[in-house]
Amino acid sequence: MSGNPLMIIAAGGTGGHMFPAQALAEAMIRKGWRVRLSTDARGARYAGGFPHVVEVVQVASASFARGGMAGKITAPFKILGGILSATLRMMRERPAIVVGFGGYPTIPALAAAYITRRPRMIHEQNGVLGRVNKLFARRVQMVACGTWPTDLPEGTAHEHTGNPVRAAVLERAGAAYITPGDYPMSLLAIGGSQGARILADTVPAAIALLPGKIRQHLRIAQQARPEDQDRVIAAYYETGVPCEVEPFFRDIPRRLSEAQLVISRAGASSVADISVIGRPSVLIPFAAATGDHQSANAQGLVDAGAALRLSEDELSPETLAEAIYTVLSQPDLAQQMARAATETGITDATDRLVALVERLAHP
Repeated sequence: MSGNPLMIIAAGGTGGHMFPAQALAEAMIRKGWRVRLSTDARGARYAGGFPHVVEVVQVASASFARGGMAGKITAPFKILGGILSATLRMMRERPAIVVGFGGYPTIPALAAAYITRRPRMIHEQNGVLGRVNKLFARRVQMVACGTWPTDLPEGTAHEHTGNPVRAAVLERAGAAYITPGDYPMSLLAIGGSQGARILADTVPAAIALLPGKIRQHLRIAQQARPEDQDRVIAAYYETGVPCEVEPFFRDIPRRLSEAQLVISRAGASSVADISVIGRPSVLIPFAAATGDHQSANAQGLVDAGAALRLSEDELSPETLAEAIYTVLSQPDLAQQMARAATETGITDATDRLVALVERLAHP
């Protein structure tokens, strides 16, 4: 095993970074590679889903965005210490390739790969480069883009690979779509932890504004924060619309495949799931996202005619009700949107990443 090629994956401690990193790790292990995950203490807590044969190495790193003034002062020294340690180790081990997935914990490994001239690439999940990926975009051989288009610095080598999705999503890729009609219809409203409150404020109120001929057929499943759950349920009770309201649904792929319409934030993984399964959507980008990257994430589906986008400035019960009515009152349009979403979905994103890794590691 020690003679097999070594890939170092560097990823920050969020699901958005860790999930595609895990998908690549699993695929490369199946091909006989050794895989090491380079992250910080926070990221190590998110590494439980990686195969047990993946060695997890914690590196010294820091963010300039957290920790107050003291954190900002000590951050450069922590990062430099992490770079030095990673460089010395990389000089000894000479990995075949280093792949970064974003976040401050990727700085030591990517910087060490640059210093030691090891093959290196990054995967950007969103339509706007994160701060660290932007720093390294011109210092790697390739930027793999999860979302297209992606705003890239001039002259950056890049390929559109897509974002890997879970096996449960792939099992429902391109699932047959039942168009809206005079029968029970499912509407799914999902939002990340930072984005669920605005949906709690607007989705039930928008449903109440819909014509009775549509509302009487609706069934709603909505994610809501625990503190919002009771008032959301009460709002739906007032409309007479059956609802399931939970902080988290563990069967999102099934619910997506059964939905006539999805209302969602525009996180990279949500957009990928909606695209691969192929459902009409109303996307409401999280306005506070770094670089407004959720608006960029939504662009591909909007341009394809698969989604309607409402900015937070535009969002109100009235505008959301109009968007919902537009889709649910026009079965042909809904079918066309579902088909367009499927056409933008990338089911082989992990395979594309694997191909890039092999090509860069063995030119």
